[in-house]
Parts: sequence; structure tokens; C-alpha cells
Amino acid sequence: MPNLSFLDLVPVVEGGTVPQALNRAADLAAHAETLGYSRYWVAEHHGMAGIASAATAVVIAHIGAATRTIRIGSGGIMLPNHAPLVIAEQFGTLHALFPGRIDLGLGRAPGSDQRVARAMRRTLDSDPNAFPQDVLELQSYFANDGQTGIVATPGAGAKPDLWILGSSLYGAQVAAQFGLPYAFASHFAPDALDQALDMYRRHFRPSAQLDRPYAIAGFNVFAADTDAEAELLATSQQQAFVALRTGNPRQLPPPVAGYRDSLGAQGNAVLDQVLSCSAIGGPAKVAQGLAAFVARTQVNEVMVTSAIYDHDARKRSLSITAAAARDLKVAA
Repeated sequence: MPNLSFLDLVPVVEGGTVPQALNRAADLAAHAETLGYSRYWVAEHHGMAGIASAATAVVIAHIGAATRTIRIGSGGIMLPNHAPLVIAEQFGTLHALFPGRIDLGLGRAPGSDQRVARAMRRTLDSDPNAFPQDVLELQSYFANDGQTGIVATPGAGAKPDLWILGSSLYGAQVAAQFGLPYAFASHFAPDALDQALDMYRRHFRPSAQLDRPYAIAGFNVFAADTDAEAELLATSQQQAFVALRTGNPRQLPPPVAGYRDSLGAQGNAVLDQVLSCSAIGGPAKVAQGLAAFVARTQVNEVMVTSAIYDHDARKRSLSITAAAARDLKVAA
């Protein structure tokens, strides 16, 4: 059983506020640290009422101040939205504040729709295929190798761990070519998971950062003391997914008993597909789901994620998941 990490979109719940979401993220990160989670990542999304992690580097600093040892970082920074120099400065600052703890996961999706992307970048003329060049430029700032003619301050000499993120084969190719660790977003885009991991491992080229492939895959876990309670908790995320897929993103709603029964065959098929990399249930069912996912993927880490309306129930879910992983390690 590989190590567990946690991905947080810092959900804003219905009836809640952004300050509440940020305070809960810090509390959850400290809880994950006590449970032995390896890293705690937050993701960059924009223009979404239910996600409070848009200013990702600022949120990471907030998480860092609430923790002491757990690795913290981005899952990820959407690099096309930013000048590489700005990211070098932000994560150089984070490295200075929390040395030896910073991960910089990089993706090429906008983390928003085109309207919001235009508001951030002022233009949509940037080339998404420039992502590999942007990664190289960012690495140059950290290495302070003189290639850009600019010294990033902070940034020069900083050593955050760089990761490539992806939900398709493209990210796998970039991660393999650059010899970087790879994280696949199977928690919401599971279709290409097996093919992407195979491509990454087969084509991996060792680098100064990494001498062999290292992969994480996202996995939804909704854990509770009973299967029935977990099924109820999961309906908040299910409602949010349906709302997003139908063009009506919303704050994270409270759970609804019998929600799946109200959807019909087509709605249930959508949820079954998008949430196929998930475990929903009590301790035994979660352990079974984790074991099956690891056996399938052979990943080095499982990046758990779960959007649960009630904060205490979310903390309990992390605790049950960590205990299940420990039991699997002992059994192995």
C-alpha cells in the first residue's frame, strides 16, 4: 500500500463563506499531518462560487502556517494563466518560508471557462502547446542558470519539487520527457488513467530531480462509520458534479437522501463514469476500494480527495481512510 496524500479544492459550502472555507482547509491540513498524510495540495480554479483556492500560492502559505512537517503545494498551478517568472517568485517565496516542504504541480488547463480565462489573461492567443517551453523557463529561473538573463528574487536557487499534472496523454509525455514526477487527475477524468501511466513509465527519462518514474493518481474517498452514512455524504459531491457538467456550478450543497434515485439512467451513468475512481463506504469498503485501485495502477502514492459538506464528517473521512491504508500496509 503506497502513501496517501490529499487534494483540496477548498470547497465553499452552501450557507458558508470563503473565510470559513479557508479556515477549514488549514484545520483539515493540520489533521492530515497528524494522520501521516504525505502531502497536502490545493488546486487552481477560477470563477467558481464553490471553490476558494483561486489564489493558490496564498492558500498554500495559509496551509503552511497551520502545519509543520507535511509537504504542501499545488495540484496544480495552471501555467498558461501565468508568466513563469511570476510563478518562480511565488514558489521561491514559499520555499523560503517553508523550506523542504514545497511541491509545485503544473498543468496546462485554464482551470476556468474561456470567459474567465480571457479576464485573467486579457487574450486567448497564447499557445497551449508552449507549456513545455514554459516549464523549461520556470526551471531556468529556479536553477539561476543565466538562460533567461533574469534573476528571480525570490526564486533563484529555490528547490520546490516540480510535478507535471494531467488528465490525458499529453501530461504523461511531458513528465516522461522531462524526468519529472507525474500526477493523474483520475478523481474526475478517469478515462485515460491506465494508458497515461503506461506511457509515462515506458518513456520516462531520468533527470537531476528523479531517477525513476514516480506517479500519483487521484482517488475520491467518502468514508464514514457505516456504508449508508458514506453514501449520503457522497451526494454533495455528486450534486456538484452534475451542476458543473450542466453548466451551473454552485457552492457545495448539503447531502440529499436518495439523490441518485432522482437522477434517472442518464444522470447515473454520468456519475458512474466521472466517479469511477472512488471508494464510498465504511472502513471495510474503503479498504477494499483502495486495495483494488492500487493493484490496478501500481502508483507510488494515492492522492485522496473528497468534498464533504460537514467539516467534522470530512475530518472523520480522512481518519478512516488513513486507518484503512495502515491496515493494508500491515496486511501486506
